[in-house]
Parts: sequence; C-alpha cells; structure tokens
Amino acid sequence: MAVQRIYVEKISGFNVEAEQLLNDLRTFVGIRNLTGLRLLNRYDVEGIDEATFISCQKTIFSEPQVDRIYFAIPAADNILAVEYLPGQFDQRADSCAQCIQILSQVEKPFVRTARVYLFDGPLTTEELTAIRDYLINPVESREAPLAAFTTLVKEYQKPDPVPVLSGFRQFSTEGLRAFCDEYSLAMDLADLEFCQSYFQSEDRDPTLTEIRMIDTYWSDHCRHTTFHTILNPIKIEHPSVRQAYERYRQLRQKLGREDKPESLMDLATIGTRALKAEGRLPYLDESEEINACSVKLDVDVDGQNEPWLLMFKNETHNHPTEMEPFGGAATCVGGAIRDPLSGRAYAYQAMRVTGAGDPLTPFSETLPGKLPQRCITRTAAAGYSSYGNQVGLAAGQVRELYHPGYVAKRMELGAIIAAAPASHVIRQTPEPGDLVILLGGRTGRDGCG
Repeated sequence: MAVQRIYVEKISGFNVEAEQLLNDLRTFVGIRNLTGLRLLNRYDVEGIDEATFISCQKTIFSEPQVDRIYFAIPAADNILAVEYLPGQFDQRADSCAQCIQILSQVEKPFVRTARVYLFDGPLTTEELTAIRDYLINPVESREAPLAAFTTLVKEYQKPDPVPVLSGFRQFSTEGLRAFCDEYSLAMDLADLEFCQSYFQSEDRDPTLTEIRMIDTYWSDHCRHTTFHTILNPIKIEHPSVRQAYERYRQLRQKLGREDKPESLMDLATIGTRALKAEGRLPYLDESEEINACSVKLDVDVDGQNEPWLLMFKNETHNHPTEMEPFGGAATCVGGAIRDPLSGRAYAYQAMRVTGAGDPLTPFSETLPGKLPQRCITRTAAAGYSSYGNQVGLAAGQVRELYHPGYVAKRMELGAIIAAAPASHVIRQTPEPGDLVILLGGRTGRDGCG
C-alpha cells in the first residue's frame, strides 16, 4: 500500500504552542525579522487502505473542533521539518499506529511523524541557522526531508562482525588516550588502564562491544561517577559544612571504613551505616535485592495489626536530562516508579527536585555543546509530568532550584513513596532454569519508550 500523508494544525485560538514558540524565537533567540510562525504535525502512514485513512483523518490524526487538516504544505517564506533520529522512540507515531490498529482491526501500520515549521519574514541565513540550532537537538532529532516517501519500511544491512581490538593489551598511555578520544568514551584514562590490566589477566584483547558496554556502565548515567568523585583532600569554608564533614570522618573511623574512598555517595550513606551498626534500625527490611528502600510497619486494618512495607526510592537523571530533556526527566521518575513496582508495592506519591541555570539567560550565552537552560527547564518539566500523568501518579512536591552552579551540570531528581502488605512481597533467590519475562514496549535508541 502506498504511503499516505496528512498535515494537522491547531486553529487560531488553540495554536498556543506556535504562538509561544514565535515569542521565544523573537525575544529569546533574537530573530526580530520573524513576522509569523505556523506549526504543523505531519503524519506519513503505510499499511492501510484509503478508506481507513479517510476514517482516521478526523478521529485519530486530528480533533475537528480544534484542528485543521491539509494534504500539502501551505505556502510560507521558509519551511523547516524536524523528525526524530532513526531508532529514537517517537511516542506520537507509536500512539497513532496503535490507535489505527484498534480502530481498523488490521496489522499495526507503519507511521512516521515530523514537525513542520512555517516561517514568515525576511530571514537571513544566520537567523535560519539560529532557528535550526534552537529547534533541533542533535542528540535526538534531525532536519526531515520535505519530499514524499515511497515506503516507510526500513531495510537494515546485516551488521559486520564485532571487531576485536587487536593490540589493546599493548597500548601505551598515549595509545589509550587516543583510543578514548577516537571513540568518545565516558571512561577516563585511569578507567581504560584498569580495563587493559583486566584483559591482560585474561590474556586476550576485548571486542569493541565489551568496551562499549563497560563504558556505558561506567558513565555518569549508570554509575553516577560524580557521586563517586574522591573528596579528600577537600577545602571547606562554611563552618557548619566543615563540622558535618568532620562528623562524617569520625563515623568512617568508627565503622572501620578508612580504607574506602571518601565520596559524596559514601557521605550520603554513612548515617544509615552508623545507625545499623548501633542496632538502631530494627524496622529496616533487608534483602539481597538492590531495589527500593523498605521499612517495616504495622498498619491498623479493621482493628487488626497487619505487617506492611513502606518503600522509598529516588532516581537521579542529571546527565540524560541535560542531553535529552523530555526523555531524561520522564525516565527519571520512571526509574523511581519501577523499583517499588518490582518490589511488589503500589506507588502513591512522587516528588521532583531540579537544579537549573537561569532560564531567562539569552540564547546567545548558551555554553558551547549545551542546550539552552530555557529549553532544558521547560522540556524536562513536560517530560516528568508526562510519565507521571500517564501512569496516574501525582507529583505532590516540585522544587526547582535556579543557580549558576547548575549551568554546566544539571540536577534532575525524582522520588517515590510506595507501600504494600508484607505478605505480598515474596523474595526468592534466582536459580538456573528460571524463566525471565521482559514486559513492556520496545525501547528506542535512547532507552525510552
């Protein structure tokens, strides 16, 4: 079946997003020559007949009360289309395909979407470049072609065999440094030297996949390298902070942890370690699982004491949110929700704490290689609320901290409180032969979806 295309635009009075973007481009990015902006959602569909396509036009692609549909791009001085990168999860396209499948009872069709921007005004080449830089985050999206597609079916070439990094064990220090730069690794030189030592002990060179996997797990996303930064030696000027730090060092000595590196992670967990050592945490629920924190409670249920577990979980997605604000913030609260759910508990309430630079900072002052603080702040808020709204979980506390210290390193934290009757939580040790069930939709190249 041929690829069928439709454009959808909010009518005047409901085109809030387009009006807001027009204002941002004129005042924030400084595009003074921009006199008008229209925003269209483009849908390309393959795998349905014309009758189904027509029936979907005013039921799935658009809402007749607030939308206008087109089958060709309206005239404009300049046109820009933006789409997700191949493999990136496109929620609009996926939801559209599912709705068509439900409505028509056919195989799930192929759907591809793009955002089409129509600009009016005598824009210069420099202004058009600034607009592209503002609208396209190269981590997740790219400029889309305006021409029609002949097919949406993707043909993938068979990948080459995974290369073995011959000579990795013999790389000099300079060779390892060059290797790190060539592959843009998250690891530093010391990490690579550690890997080299390991594979020397294995008497083999690693594959590129092995190095990529290790690099992913040692990134700031997964391993939270910032939290493991060694603090000693450290200079503290504020007397209260210095007093707390000295208290921390005393507890380390008392617990026999002098040989462990001093880090933010160790500092954050030292209090619980000390209380546990003193026998003052009788209600802490312990298990082999690395999951949400569980606390034992007795709950009055119809006049009877019933054992329950109260669960807490927080997730930080600083780097992912900085790179891809919507998906990073969405999967921040998503990760926090996941752990109590996997602990057989019901999530009741969420909390969000973020740290950002000044979102009013002009676009021209954005740090090289960074997204504007305004873009990160707005899009991350939309991403966080999107995930919580879709699973019906309210964020009862939201705190945004604006400080210059967050410009180069954003903070994005989501926290969850959950609970379950203790009888619902059954913990067993996995054994060979157990079945593993992966539940959920396919994820995109960024892990979202």
